[in-house]
Amino acid sequence: MSRSTKFLAAVGAAFLMPLFVAVVAPQVVTSASAFAEDEKPEPKYKNVQTRQRQSVGATCGKALEKVQPDLEAENWKGSLVLLKEIEANSKTCKSDYEQTQVWKFQAYVYYSLDDYNNAIRSYKKVVDGVGTPPELKLDTRYTLAQLYTVQEDYRNAALQLEAWMKESTIVGADAKMLLAQIYYQLDRKKESLRFVEEAIADVESKDILPKEGWWGLQRVLYYEKGNYPKVTSILEKMVKHYPKWTYWRQLGGMYGEQERETDRLVATEVVYLNNQLETESQVMSMAYMYLGAEVPYRAAKIIEKGMKDGIITRSAKNLEVLGTAWYQSKDLQKAVTALESASKKADTGNLQARLAGIYLDLGRDTEAYRAADRAAKKGGMKRPESNYLIMGNALINLHCYSDAIKAFGSSIKVATDEKSKRYPRQWIKYAEAEGDRLDKLRKVGAAVPSCKKG
Repeated sequence: MSRSTKFLAAVGAAFLMPLFVAVVAPQVVTSASAFAEDEKPEPKYKNVQTRQRQSVGATCGKALEKVQPDLEAENWKGSLVLLKEIEANSKTCKSDYEQTQVWKFQAYVYYSLDDYNNAIRSYKKVVDGVGTPPELKLDTRYTLAQLYTVQEDYRNAALQLEAWMKESTIVGADAKMLLAQIYYQLDRKKESLRFVEEAIADVESKDILPKEGWWGLQRVLYYEKGNYPKVTSILEKMVKHYPKWTYWRQLGGMYGEQERETDRLVATEVVYLNNQLETESQVMSMAYMYLGAEVPYRAAKIIEKGMKDGIITRSAKNLEVLGTAWYQSKDLQKAVTALESASKKADTGNLQARLAGIYLDLGRDTEAYRAADRAAKKGGMKRPESNYLIMGNALINLHCYSDAIKAFGSSIKVATDEKSKRYPRQWIKYAEAEGDRLDKLRKVGAAVPSCKKG
């Protein structure tokens, strides 16, 4: 997995939405609120079967009404004591329907006490109860699915929600998303994605903006499938409708995965300009992008600011990158300053070798020779033959032809291919000829420059 996408996998479950459990305070349903036998309304349509509405008898109703004040006062423990007394007395609420009402009250109290285990047990009694009306059983299944999800019992959550969907006339987008979350936790990714797609399509068809968490889950599912173009399109929606810097960073990472480097640079620049790149790796990554885009001056300025702000450490590696950026920007003096600082922290002679080359370009031949000499003594260079070649050129400029010939000889000695040996051989011939020429002039009394390597 590449560096640009590791962060996305690390927050793979961040889509999970806060779960609101649909538990409504129950009310006592007494016989007074039910239809009397002689007051049944005429059916709206002929030949339609109707079901007689069940009711709570007077004795049970009075007992449950005594619990109501404690419920309204949120005296949950007191309510639970009264409900347990009612349940223990087989003569108080004795019908199947009345028992259902007691369990419903108990479940609500347990839920209010954050005792989800007992709330689940009580709601299961409601679902399994002989006297439970179909509509109450259906509603309770949905509540159970939510409670099981809170308890991370996803298998039972799925069973309850699947049963609810099978019996329910209308299945809304929220329910589909709940099942999608549950399926994701059960590693049923294909089914999860299907319900996510359906839920989002449902709300979008009504010109309703999908919830942030819905796109979050959809994004994760497509990311795990390796469908980066789809992940990118989702993130483009999220930065528009739910703008967060973390989404901009992820969008930049997705552009990078698809080698859309210009888009990646733009997305990351948006984050950078709003001071939302807060770590060294993030800011240095931004600088590397500009180096890759052949805008080294911008890279150098970003690194300099990062060091000034204390985000980027003045390590040998970071200073070397800064020096490289200034060198590519043709600001050789700033490149020298950065590389000199880096070389003091370096374990090898590589940086001294680079400095030697820059000193040579600047015409600072003595410093070029000394830097190359320090590099050779420190060792560990990637291209020692190049360092000796620079040393030899500096020595020629200083009129130290014998020393230059030795440096070129060392270059030939450490070179690993014939191509690398060709240039020092040519320089040896030049140094020998120039040295002989000056010696002859010196012997006849001509004023010629002498070696000035110091």
